[in-house]
Order: sequence, then C-alpha cells, then structure tokens
Amino acid sequence: MLYIGTMGTNKGTKINQLLSIAPKGAVLLSSWLTRHGYSFDLIKRYKHSGWLEPIGTGALIRSGDKIDIYGALYALQAQKNLNVYIGGRSAFSISGKAHYLELDAKKIILFGDRHAYLPAWFIKHDWSIGIEYHASDILPPDLGIEEVAVKEFTVKVSNSARALMECLYLAPDKQDLTECYELMEGMNNLRPNKVQELLESCTSVKVKRLFLYLAEAHDHEWFKYLDLSKIDLGSGKRSIVKDGVLSKKLM
Repeated sequence: MLYIGTMGTNKGTKINQLLSIAPKGAVLLSSWLTRHGYSFDLIKRYKHSGWLEPIGTGALIRSGDKIDIYGALYALQAQKNLNVYIGGRSAFSISGKAHYLELDAKKIILFGDRHAYLPAWFIKHDWSIGIEYHASDILPPDLGIEEVAVKEFTVKVSNSARALMECLYLAPDKQDLTECYELMEGMNNLRPNKVQELLESCTSVKVKRLFLYLAEAHDHEWFKYLDLSKIDLGSGKRSIVKDGVLSKKLM
C-alpha cells in the first residue's frame, strides 16, 4: 500500500512539475517532454487521464488550453531549437512598429534557414491565420533577432533592420516597394554598427543595394557612419523595376 501511494504521489508531482515549467498557451513537443524525463508511456497516461491533448503527431497541449500560432512558434524555437522566426512586415506588426501600414491580419510571415523544415503538425493544424514561410540564407539565423513577449512566453522576431532586408528580399513580387520606403522612413534610430554587421553578412546584392538606396534617400544620420567599402555590392547594373532609377554610387 505504501508503494502504490508513493507512486501516485510521484505521478502527481511529475504532472505538477510539467504544468509549472510549461507556459500556458504553448504547444508541448513529445521530444521535449522525453528529454525532460517524461517517458512515452507516461505521456500516454497523461493523455488518457485528460491532462494532455494531442494536436498532431509529436505535439500536445494542456487539455482545454487555448493556443494560437505564437504558442506553436514558441515550441519550434524554444523546444525544437528550430531557426524559424517572425520576419518581414509581420515583424514590424508584432513589434508595434508599423502602426501606419495596412498589414494583413490574416497572414503571418515566417523566415527560416534552408535547413529548417516546418513539421507536419505545424503545417496541418488550423491556426486561423495563413502562414507564408520563406526558407532563406540571405542572413545568418542568429543575427538581428530579438525576443518579443507574447502571453506568458517570448517568440523570436527579426529586428527592424533585418525585417526590412527580408521585405526587400521579397520585393517587388511579394512585397510592395512603396511600403519598404515607408518602413525605412521610421528607421532614424538604428545603430550603424549593427546595420553594418547585417549588410556585411547579407548574401543578396539586390537587398543590400535597395537598403542603402532607401537609407540614403531618407538622409538618416546613421547612414553616414556606414563603411560601404566593406560591403559587397556586386558589379554592374541590377534592374528591380521597369524604368527604375540608376544609382551609380551603389553599383
């Protein structure tokens, strides 16, 4: 009797520990749970007892918990260590830096490196919002990333400079250049050393030329402190839009 009672106490302690370390509103990955001492058999018992509820292969939530795309993204970032984050114009939206733009609340833009594949449970689940995902190596996955608080956790988001570079990467086919111009207008407080690092690390000549062109057009103070000689801007003419303006300085 004492043995059975001890087992019951241990089970109760384990589930209480789980509920205390896992923030509300977050998806729980089976792989993460097993790494923290929760066996597949124990996870199965939690599901049968009504503590946990599956939402796809390898993904669970607290029973009755309300989750959204941010809780799923948190799991990819914090539990799976996947280099996937909110980028482009969506980064401006979640950071509260795009109040003057007409942003699409029905879609979220995610960026990730070329080796970051979204799992099936993430893709198949209905998050009540469209997902536009871009796997790209134009910038290192750990550069220009910040964390933004959402509910009881944080998610990784591109900072302003990186987010605009991602917008320019998508322009002009999937991102309006006029919006990029408007976004650059509000970037008067960027740190030149951080911008320099991003530009030197960027692998897209198009992105770098457009970014510098917009920065110079707005006459931002930080632009004067950039060392263009250390930034590879390629050679020759690059046409972005038909009948565009030629910038000889950025050739």
